[in-house]
This record gives sequence, C-alpha cells and structure tokens, in this order.
Amino acid sequence: MNPIDQYFYNQEEPYQSIMLYLRSVILKIVPQIEEKYSYKTPFFCINKKPVLYLNVLKGTDFVDVAIVHGIILEEKYPQLKNYNNRKQVRSLQVKSLENFDELMFSQLLKDAVTSVGNSKKAWFV
Repeated sequence: MNPIDQYFYNQEEPYQSIMLYLRSVILKIVPQIEEKYSYKTPFFCINKKPVLYLNVLKGTDFVDVAIVHGIILEEKYPQLKNYNNRKQVRSLQVKSLENFDELMFSQLLKDAVTSVGNSKKAWFV
C-alpha cells in the first residue's frame, strides 16, 4: 500500500470517510492533479507545486483542507479560516459531510489550481 493510502486508512472515523470523500472529489474535479506524500501529509500538486493538503490537527474535531494560496482566495471564499495564524495557507474545516458544499468546494479547487498554475512559486510569503 502506498503511503498516501496508508495515511487515509490509518485515520479514525469520521475523519477517514471525510478524507476519502474529499480525495475522490479532488481527483474527479482536477484529474491532472498529482498526489504526493510529504511531511507525513498527503499533498495535491500541479506542476510539482502544492495546491492543497489534507490533515487532522491534534486537538481539533475537523479535517483541515489547507489551501496553499488561501490568502489570495479568502475574500472570494469567506468559508476559509486562518487557523493557527498561518501566513499564506487558509483552511476549510470539514467536521462532517452532511453540510459539506461540494459545489463551492469544486469552484474553490478550480480557483486554487488556477492560482498555483499562474504563480512562479508555490510558497510566496
């Protein structure tokens, strides 16, 4: 089993189900995206530049969908949170799939891919 699959299958419920669902949506919306396992976390990259990563942070009750260029997108997507005072990354905090807005997430994902694709560097701050 590859490290990304192992990461997802080692998560406790409900995080495992949420992450597997998000992964399927990401791969469906952006079929050219590449999965990469780095820093013990699954990253989703375009042209070797990270677009987002999925994580469960200790002491939280949500899956952290961390958008690398989130600071650029936070005005258009007020759902993005600045968790832990990160300089560039903003996050969707997914606690369950019941109220998850797949349509909004799909558009956010497309905008994030475009932002990273148009950028010379993935980490600009």
